[in-house]
Amino acid sequence: MQIPGERLATHLTGELRPLYVVYGDDPLLVIEASDAIRAAARRQGFDERTVLTALAGFNWTQLHHAAGARSLFGGRTLIELRIPNGKPGREGGAALQGYAKHPSPDALLLVTLPELDWKDEKAAWLTALGNAGAVVKLNAPKLADLPAWIAARLRRQGQSADAEGLAFIAERVEGNLLAAHQEIQKLALLHPPGALTREAIREAVLDVARYDLDALRDAMLAGDVARFTRTLDGLRQEGEAPPLVLWALTEEIRALAQIHSGLANGQTLDGLLRDARVWGARQGLIKQALRRVGVTGAAACLTHAARIDRLIKGIGNGNLWDEFLRLGLLVAAPATARR
Repeated sequence: MQIPGERLATHLTGELRPLYVVYGDDPLLVIEASDAIRAAARRQGFDERTVLTALAGFNWTQLHHAAGARSLFGGRTLIELRIPNGKPGREGGAALQGYAKHPSPDALLLVTLPELDWKDEKAAWLTALGNAGAVVKLNAPKLADLPAWIAARLRRQGQSADAEGLAFIAERVEGNLLAAHQEIQKLALLHPPGALTREAIREAVLDVARYDLDALRDAMLAGDVARFTRTLDGLRQEGEAPPLVLWALTEEIRALAQIHSGLANGQTLDGLLRDARVWGARQGLIKQALRRVGVTGAAACLTHAARIDRLIKGIGNGNLWDEFLRLGLLVAAPATARR
């Protein structure tokens, strides 16, 4: 059984399934969905709780012991099984499939996972859990949809904002839902219910954007010039080490060059993506960049990256951060960058 994230609250008002699997690409959404399942379990009499974390060397018999021990005393327990890397392995997969065949009537199993790639989503153990219970996949809203997501959160606390105010919050948090959640809660503490003025929002919302290298790479591959420029400037202001910035950008450019070379030799795109270790949502970003940057463009990017490497080592003249911007534009907006 698959349950969309937006329908989970309605589902939890009825009879609960014997087990739930929650995973997604944003920790906040996974945490909130797990909290909602815990609360529903408590309401329905699961007043004991056992937490298991499947790290390396985990003894999978603990799962069955946790479910069986409580039933001896007639109690009902919520078993939380956390798999931080999303990969239970052969033994764990077998244990989960075995549990799915005979779930404990006196336990509710909640399995939490990180983001999964398409292979893991088709794994036999996940399919078995979904057939026996419910799977909740949570995807963070796209940047273009973030203002609407923020507006919905404000409505929950009786507040509202105009389009400019919503866009201001979205721009500041840079797609970081946890940061957005914190800013929305702050607005509830600082202002009463009702419409929020733009001035009130600007005064309350700090620049909490997490300028990190992953965001920089994603913006470059997606062709989002404004976000790339803003993130690069944030990294510069935060004192990020230039060699790390160069490594992050060059890693993606090398992947583009490698894939183009393989395509020219008749290899399949799926195989090349796998060889380049490109998984999940990143495949879509790489494919976008491949359409913008050809073989010649990828070679030009690598040449430019080599120039930046020499600048970092003190060879040649130029502003490092200006050169990083030019390199990013060669991928994000190649036509613009060549002007």
